[in-house]
Order: sequence, then C-alpha cells, then structure tokens
Amino acid sequence: MQPNQPSPPIAALMLAAGYSRRFGADKRRLVLADGRSLLAASLALPCSMLEDVWLVLRPDEALTELELPQGVHIVQNPATAEGMGHSLAAGAERLLAESRADAVAIFLADMPSIRRHSLEALMACAAPDRIVLPSHQGKRGHPVLFGRRFWAQLAELSGDTGARPVIQRNPDAVQILELDDPGLLLDVDTAEDWQRL
Repeated sequence: MQPNQPSPPIAALMLAAGYSRRFGADKRRLVLADGRSLLAASLALPCSMLEDVWLVLRPDEALTELELPQGVHIVQNPATAEGMGHSLAAGAERLLAESRADAVAIFLADMPSIRRHSLEALMACAAPDRIVLPSHQGKRGHPVLFGRRFWAQLAELSGDTGARPVIQRNPDAVQILELDDPGLLLDVDTAEDWQRL
C-alpha cells in the first residue's frame, strides 16, 4: 500500500484490449518523446499511486512484447474482442473475485496526460456507494471511479458503449468533480490526436 493512499482502498482498471481500428495501427506501442510506449506512459500514473492495478488486454496478446510493469494483474478474456463493454465486464468480474478494494478507477490505455493531482482529488471523493466523474471545462473525462456497489453492474456490460448504462442507472450516486486538467479529455484515437500529443 502506498503511504499517501487514502481510505477506502482503490484499485485501477485500465482498458487496453481495443484494436485501434480508427488509428490504423497498434497505438499502444507508439513511442513518446521520452522513449516510453503510449501504454507504458498511460500506466505510469496508476502504477505510481495504486498498488492494485489491473490491465485488460486482447485475448491472444503476447505479454512479453508489451514490457509491462511488474505487479500489474492481467485480464484476458475472449469476449474483450467484442467491445469496451465486454472489457469492462471481464475486468469487473475479476475485481469482484480477487480485489479487496472499495472502489475502482477506470483508465483508458491511450490517455497518458492525466495529472497526479487530478487522481488524488478523485480518490479523495471515492466511496463504495459513489460514482465519481471527472470533468474539465464542463466535459466529462477519465478516469471514472466506481464504488464496489456498482461492480456487479459493470460485470453485466456488453457491446461497445462503455460504462454509460451504469452511470445512467444510478444518477443519485454520481458526483461530478470539475478539475483543471485537460489531460482528463486527451486520448489518442486518430493520427491527428497523436500529433497533438
């Protein structure tokens, strides 16, 4: 457990099972100016602040090719090839079975610019019965934190819509946190996004 980690204990779940179809190549392996891959750069923040980090990968992935940090728990499930909802469900199932955390922060593997203070602020609001949504200039971003009470609903997701149905089903549990961090919105879906990054 990291010394500054607040209570309740929080896990991280990073979704990295997509096939980068809009980008046209495996964007997770793109190399940033500092020599790290996009995936490694996106993992750096949760790995530096949380002990319980889970990574959802493609079902046929060769793990040795991705140079993953030690201690990251890997989730590989045949259904993850069918969309983000399936990836979330596979990750949530494993968390329910194996994690003792009271909340999970959902990260995307193409968002390396989230600031540390943003994650600290989000974690300070986490609770087992709360969904915490980050916002920058009125636009919702990532990571979204789900209290353990909602993990079973995440485990029922399918398709490619992400966790939106769980958020819509539980409006009274949602807390939106406005943060001064454009990195909460900055992902890499296209070559133009990559150039901006």
